[in-house]
Formats: sequence, structure tokens, C-alpha cells
Amino acid sequence: MLDPTDTKLLAALQKDAHLTAQQLGDLLNLSPSQAGRRRQRLETEGYIEGYAARLNPAKLGLAVQGFVQVHLGSHGPEQSKGFARLVASQPQITSAWTMTGEADYLLRVYCADLQALNTLIHEILLPHPGVSRVQSQIVMAQLKRDAPLPT
Repeated sequence: MLDPTDTKLLAALQKDAHLTAQQLGDLLNLSPSQAGRRRQRLETEGYIEGYAARLNPAKLGLAVQGFVQVHLGSHGPEQSKGFARLVASQPQITSAWTMTGEADYLLRVYCADLQALNTLIHEILLPHPGVSRVQSQIVMAQLKRDAPLPT
């Protein structure tokens, strides 16, 4: 169970994962060692899965962000496993979800340009034997970046 101090610690780390034990202690009215132990416990218990840097796609030359809906022609375990392996092997696919509704999968992709997105769709996704149809949407502007989870 999370207590209010744990919740406050998680919210603070989502905003700035670089906070030191001293800074966390000051924020939570705890000693640095108490704050550090709490963080370590939350990591051990799986509340904190890891730490990562948020990169700027445009500065990396990734000018096109898109969402790709994928429809499978058949839904056997081999088709699903094969498609999951394909998704995992493509670095331009940054997130993937199985979905209810019309599409079987929703992929978030970042590509250098429209030609790279076209290549991903027509030379990588559509040739997969399980894929029957692909529909893509290109992001014109992102109104809100991926935000911290509510705590």
C-alpha cells in the first residue's frame, strides 16, 4: 500500500528523476536516508520501473510522428507472436498496444520524414503475413506531451 508520502515521492520523481535523496528528503520532510530508503523500496516493489531521459524528436531528425492502426487477417497465436516480434525489432515504433475495436494494434511511430513512414508501412508492416490492412494518421501538432501518471 502506498501512503501519502510515497505518492508525493512518486509524483516528484515523475517530474524530475534526478532528485537526490537530500532533495527528496527536503520535499517530503524526511531525512535523506529515509527518503532514499523509500525510493529504494518503491523500486524494489515495482512502482518505479526505471529511469529514462526524454529526448526531443525534432532535434534527432525525427520530423514525423504518427499513429498506425494495424488489422490482422487472422488471429492465431503464431500471427500475433510474429507480429509482436516484428514490432519489437523496429526502433521507429516507440509504443505498441493491442486494442479493442476495429484495429488489432495501435503503433506510435517516429520517422525522419514521410518517405521513411511510407517505407515502414509498405516494406515492413504490410508484407508481414498476418497483416491485412494498415491505416496511418500523421500528427500535425502534439498538444500535450506524455504526462506523468496520476498519483
